[in-house]
Amino acid sequence: MDSKEDRIRVITQFYYSKPEVQKVILDFAKDREIVPRYFEDFGKRPDVLQYGSDVIGLVKKGATSFHASEELWDDALKLNSDLLRKELDELRKDWDLLIDIDSPFLDCSKIAARLILEALEQHGVKNYGIKFSGSKGFHIIVSGKAFPKEYNGRDKKLMFPEWPRIICSYLMDYIRRDYNKKAGEIMSLESLEKRTNLTKEDLQGVRCRNCGKSAIKGEIVEFACPVCNMIVERKNVKITKKRLKCLDNSCAGVLEISGKKDYYFCENCNDFENEKNPMDSLKNPEFFEETKGVSAEKVASLDLVLVASRHLFRMPYSLHEKTALASIVLEKKEIENFTPQDANPMNIKIRNFMPDNFGEEGRRLLSAALDWQIERDSKEKNIEEKKYGGRKFDDKEIKGVSDEMFPAPIKKLMEGLEDGRKRGLFVLLTFLRNAGFSPEEINNRIRAWNEKNKPPLKEGYVRSQIEWNFKQNKKILPPNYSNDSFYRDLGLFKEKPKTKNPLVDVKRALWKGKGK
Repeated sequence: MDSKEDRIRVITQFYYSKPEVQKVILDFAKDREIVPRYFEDFGKRPDVLQYGSDVIGLVKKGATSFHASEELWDDALKLNSDLLRKELDELRKDWDLLIDIDSPFLDCSKIAARLILEALEQHGVKNYGIKFSGSKGFHIIVSGKAFPKEYNGRDKKLMFPEWPRIICSYLMDYIRRDYNKKAGEIMSLESLEKRTNLTKEDLQGVRCRNCGKSAIKGEIVEFACPVCNMIVERKNVKITKKRLKCLDNSCAGVLEISGKKDYYFCENCNDFENEKNPMDSLKNPEFFEETKGVSAEKVASLDLVLVASRHLFRMPYSLHEKTALASIVLEKKEIENFTPQDANPMNIKIRNFMPDNFGEEGRRLLSAALDWQIERDSKEKNIEEKKYGGRKFDDKEIKGVSDEMFPAPIKKLMEGLEDGRKRGLFVLLTFLRNAGFSPEEINNRIRAWNEKNKPPLKEGYVRSQIEWNFKQNKKILPPNYSNDSFYRDLGLFKEKPKTKNPLVDVKRALWKGKGK
């Protein structure tokens, strides 16, 4: 045992022996699945806390922190990884809204936390709880009592995790501009280039006004004929030593490069083959919105969406095994001046994390989030129809794909991961399903891939994601290469491929095969 681990264990023994700490953890544990953590490993699941002595008993066995579900259960001990969605729905009695703000930079987490709280208030939610995560983030909670038990004919308790995901995504979109502006004001490009290994261009974002997604930067090369003065523009052309003949067949001139200029396009909205597409215009403010200063989302993204049932988060006043800081409850006015030293477990002040929500004060928030989701889905449907003339991309079946046809990033992913395994699973699942593999083969390939991960994902999580993916009527496309969090951050490539999506690479490989 190293000195740091030894020191933390001494702190945990003293800290959790306090009756007030045991009580606040026990009170929050009611109806929740509770799992202790032993430094790097979680304890057995499912588990619950029934008595204050349970807390110190687990600590004596080596537990350093305690984690809870945001879902409330009739009997958490009946949970297991083999349960189907319907069986989980029958066991769930309710859920709370838990917003996880986890930026690599504490100052950015503070900004996001204040903006989220203001957004909640603007939507009529006056009661909420906020606590320090124990590292560099914050957790915000709104009781399930804030939301109607039934809305638009749907039972609230059955709408997990769909409704919490939509609400969190809506809130992130709601605060995005203010977040980028405020976070950009406290971060300089020069210092961030060194800390993140990103270029200034990477750190300054441009966003499509139509769909809200990040725009991609391209280059237009202008050629001029010195003989007839013809001007020709080409997008993203590869410059070689080979010289181009003038396009006027009656002219003997050779085109020369006369200039270059940047332009922006949206991968989601644009028809790349249509040269007259107005959205391909040079950073046209009508279509693109440029971030002033730093694009905070690129250096301080927020993990606002809890991705699966039985997701756990650190309990209030639980310690963090790496920092030995307590997950203390705060008030909104304390966020700005908060420092990690305020979470010293020797000087904590016990407060209630769970807010007393009443009168369906979250109804307006739920309504706004669901309306936002409908509008976003409608936009994406219109974009899809424009792209494919009413025929969806995922309706065009792909067959006969071999492993040799897999693009390099997918081959790299197939070797297994140490970090980002859940994101890797999403990429692999969506890729294999769209590449025409059968459910049985996908299941076998995913299992074989997971064995290569260090450590492998939990069997229950893998199974639930496979089942969820195949229950979707509409095939979910794998993320585009431009989505850094799914490819570059996972180390799947150093330079972004020239194509848009791994499925494009597969189709090209199939076409080449047919040509041969």
